[in-house]
Formats: sequence, C-alpha cells, structure tokens
Amino acid sequence: MPLALFGKRRTTMMVPQTRLRLAKTQVRNAAERVGPMAAHAREAARHAANERIIDARGWAAPRLDAAAHAFEDQLAPRITAMLSQAASRVDPNPQRSRRWPMLLLLTGLAAGAAGVAMYRKNAGQWSDSVKGSAADASHWVSDKARTAADKVSGAAGGIKNRAEEFGHKADPSSDEFGNKISTETSQASRNI
Repeated sequence: MPLALFGKRRTTMMVPQTRLRLAKTQVRNAAERVGPMAAHAREAARHAANERIIDARGWAAPRLDAAAHAFEDQLAPRITAMLSQAASRVDPNPQRSRRWPMLLLLTGLAAGAAGVAMYRKNAGQWSDSVKGSAADASHWVSDKARTAADKVSGAAGGIKNRAEEFGHKADPSSDEFGNKISTETSQASRNI
C-alpha cells in the first residue's frame, strides 16, 4: 500500500533511473556512516585478539618449559641409553675396554689431591714453627741487648770511678777536666 493514502508521506512517481541514483547515494551515505564504525570495530577486534594471543602465550610458555624439562630429564636419557645399546649391538668390531687407563688416571688424581692436602698441612705447621722461632729469636736478641747495655753501663761506671780517683790525685786545675769526663760518661751511660 502506498503511504500517501495514510497521509504520512507524499509519494511521487520516479523514473527507474532516478531510483537507481537515489539508492546509490543512500548506500554511499550509509557507507560513510558505517565506515568509521567498522574501522573502530576492526581495531577493537585486533586489540582483543592481541590480548588473547598474549594470554595464550602466557599460559603456554610455562607448560612448554615444563614439557622440555620433562623430556630432558626423563625421555632423553632413556632414548640415549637405548640408542647407545643398539649401536653397541650393531657394531661389528667392538672396542676394547678402557677401564685400566681410566682407573690409573683416577688413582693418580687421588694421589695428587692427597699430596696437595699433605703439603698444605705441612706448610701450615712450618709457618707456625717459623713464627714461634722468630718470636724466640726476638726474645734472645732483646736479652742480649739488655746484657750488652748492662755491661756498657758497668764499664762506664768503672771509668767514672777511675777518673774520679785520678782527678783527686791530679792538681786542682785538672778537676775541671775530671768533671767533664764524668759528665760525658754519665751521659753516655744514659744514652746506652
């Protein structure tokens, strides 16, 4: 039914050519209105997809790491042992046992380690004994120095006494010389 009968719109008769143009302009207008919304929806979808990908990667990374460690710890040694056994069974010329050279090498290493340990222990004891003998030597030297100082002071005292004896026997003019000698000997004995 035409809308003109109800009084809502005025309808006119159009030629099909103009209807086509009108439809084109309406579609163009609708595309212009929907275009920015579609771009925005596209960006929102891309952002959401990126977040989902990051979430999926965060979820998968620890599981992949755990699987790698499980493979490395459990399956790889078994596979390696199995392949090694298969190779030894298939080998037409089996190799000779190399246990003796390895045993000798390990014995030599053990003996060397024991030697190093004994050397370090003996070096520590030697350094302790050298420290003790150095302390004894310093005590011995200080004792000898005291003994020498006592001898020098005793000799200086003897010289002083002799100088005083000779000073009394000499003339009074020589008293001055005797006093000088006694002063010098007393200073020498103090310095020593």
